[in-house]
Amino acid sequence: MDRDQLQFYSLYVSRFAGGFGFSALALLLPKYANALDASGLMLGLFYTGFTATQALVVVPLAWAGDRYDKRAIFLGLLGFGVVVSVAFTLVETSWQLVAVRGGQGILATGMGLLSLSLVGELASKGTRANYIGKANAWRFAASLLGFAAAGVLFDRYGFEPVFYVLAALFVVAFVAVWLLLDADDTRIRGFPFSDLAFDRQILTLTSFRAQYAVAVTLVRSWVSVFAGIAVAQGGLAYSGTVVAIVLSAEKFTNMLFQPYTGRLSDRYGRSLFVACGGAAYGVVALTVPFTPAVGNALGLPSAVPVLGALSPAFLPLLAVNGLLGVADSFREPASMALFADVGIDGEGIASSFGVRELVWRPGSVIAPVLGGVLMSRFGMEWAFYVGGAFALTGVATFVAVLVRSHGAEALTEW
Repeated sequence: MDRDQLQFYSLYVSRFAGGFGFSALALLLPKYANALDASGLMLGLFYTGFTATQALVVVPLAWAGDRYDKRAIFLGLLGFGVVVSVAFTLVETSWQLVAVRGGQGILATGMGLLSLSLVGELASKGTRANYIGKANAWRFAASLLGFAAAGVLFDRYGFEPVFYVLAALFVVAFVAVWLLLDADDTRIRGFPFSDLAFDRQILTLTSFRAQYAVAVTLVRSWVSVFAGIAVAQGGLAYSGTVVAIVLSAEKFTNMLFQPYTGRLSDRYGRSLFVACGGAAYGVVALTVPFTPAVGNALGLPSAVPVLGALSPAFLPLLAVNGLLGVADSFREPASMALFADVGIDGEGIASSFGVRELVWRPGSVIAPVLGGVLMSRFGMEWAFYVGGAFALTGVATFVAVLVRSHGAEALTEW
């Protein structure tokens, strides 16, 4: 294995460590709420502590990544990951958990920006989406393992062993990056965000991404609600284990397909894959409310071995959520590679990914509130109808702006 491949693998290991930690915490937060006897408001702050610090550190971390050695900053973040992991084992009050979650938000944002920036710099333009897809696949694999490992370890031993494992993963990632990743010698002076804000290619991409953020956040959130909430409220009332299986389907298919779809988008046009993946996601999202009717029409079983009694909607919902992962696997590596292309051309790759992150924020905040309003006023199915519509209008806007500003050939040339 040559030196370049070893550098990629050091970054894949770091993506794995990050993905494991974030999925483990997603599973354990309700357990923390029970153990700390947290109020509903405090439970909300557990999430706000994470998202607030993410929003605050995007710009400074992206600027630092372009201005200084990304490897050195990344090593600092991996070391900080060990500290945050150990800090979770010392939590005794709700406010301490809010503070540690804030640290985790800094870690999540920095690792996402810098790991993708480093992968984008190491890869050539013709292979960039493929390598980004591979890096994302490692993150999805870690998420799946994180769900399983955190559940088993918590049930048997409590909170602490989960975070000891996580700290060990960050140590391994630190050593791998330290030994295998070369220093980063790119330096972007000034404030790249001011230039990127008016970049025509970035503006074209954000015309899609701002709307698509609403679609993905709304659909992902309400698949979980639809599967787990009581039948009287329009859901399927599945157990936590069954809901976890349904949600894992999207991550599993996304993990399997991203390296392959990334390679295809490098060959046939990344903008084309963004448009096709986004449109497919919107269409599939519209079918989620119909899964009970499909299960009944096909006469599917109402019980599954090991899992026990379930409605006939289980297999269709599992399949549809898996298809959502396939659709998004077409879009995600291609989109990331396009943002990397802009940054590599001289305006700052970390700042380019920072813009990508900032554009996602408003939609991801608005979507859960919008879903709650739609569910209470019109019914749960409208969360999927509106989510699917946002994906489709995002694609329509993206293609219209792309063709008008850059010509139809940009679909396959970008």
